[in-house]
Amino acid sequence: MAKVRLDKLRKVYPNGHVGVAEASFEIADGELLVLVGPSGCGKTTLLRMIAGLESISGGTLSIGERVVNDIAPKDRDIAMVFQNYALYPHMTVAENLGFGLKLRGQPKAEIERRVAEAARMLELEQRLDSRPAALSGGQRQRVALGRALVRDPKVFLLDEPLSNLDAKLRLSMRVEIARIHQRLKATMVYVTHDQIEAMTLGQRIVVLNGGVIQQIDTPMNLYDTPANLFVAGFLGSPAMNLLRGILYRDGGWKLAMPQGELVLGELPQGAALEAWRDRDIVVGLRPEDLLLCADAAGAALAAQLEVVEPVGNEVFLNLRHGELALVSRMPPRELPAPGSTLHFGFAPERLHFFDAKGEGARIA
Repeated sequence: MAKVRLDKLRKVYPNGHVGVAEASFEIADGELLVLVGPSGCGKTTLLRMIAGLESISGGTLSIGERVVNDIAPKDRDIAMVFQNYALYPHMTVAENLGFGLKLRGQPKAEIERRVAEAARMLELEQRLDSRPAALSGGQRQRVALGRALVRDPKVFLLDEPLSNLDAKLRLSMRVEIARIHQRLKATMVYVTHDQIEAMTLGQRIVVLNGGVIQQIDTPMNLYDTPANLFVAGFLGSPAMNLLRGILYRDGGWKLAMPQGELVLGELPQGAALEAWRDRDIVVGLRPEDLLLCADAAGAALAAQLEVVEPVGNEVFLNLRHGELALVSRMPPRELPAPGSTLHFGFAPERLHFFDAKGEGARIA
């Protein structure tokens, strides 16, 4: 395995569109790093640059200690798993698994050994003589993974490998990929637009938007301390509640919103907020931190319950506070009917504060 280093890596297309703007970070040897963001954010472009399938407009890309900017894909010692499986339909599972090794002139005995090992790891031993048309979607994706595994490359690159699977298969394959990584201690770069996949798989996550890296951190640090409004709104399901208004102090801290005044009280982040008095800010609150109160006494805001979404182990309350839509996450319980007015509070230390202008940088 090997580490991967990107130093001001840049992709600019002939029409002037910037696909990736100066990406600089290092993927440690044996790390599973996830690239995540909305469609068109540059994550697949970045992966294809590492693979050698996209030319590099600027900067340096190293795999191990070797700069590979001008090295052909076949000589980079990487293996790639695609969204569409890309299996040979006329070949058996065993032949698909071993085809790359056969092209590289590996001895037959070594090919059989590696194929058998991959089939055992991926529970494909009973399907080695089957062709792709006879396999389920999950089995086909396991064959695609196995074809990369038998190569024993320095770096595994996975481009939205679970997008074509149904929800149950996505979950089981997500667990399978995590197990394979733990077993192999392999360097993996995984691209997805699904933030749940990113949070559950990645040891670290690179969040991109518009070709620009927004934040690089561990899943929980991204969730607990998003660097800006984009990261705050992108990671988390349901998304973070965002309340816009003018921050001021009248006894305690308050937020003057179009929907009315929100009393924030004394805040542990107060020192960092002093410079933001009488300025536009955004206050963020995760759905699980918007807490249902028994009555109006001590509540911070009232909201009308519009829709209740029970999902088994938890319930999402879709709320309306004036023109503002909010979501509260809570354990299953007996709830009032839609249309009821409910009261909510929050713990001040769970609030997030962002600049309302520009890049929406985190204040506190």
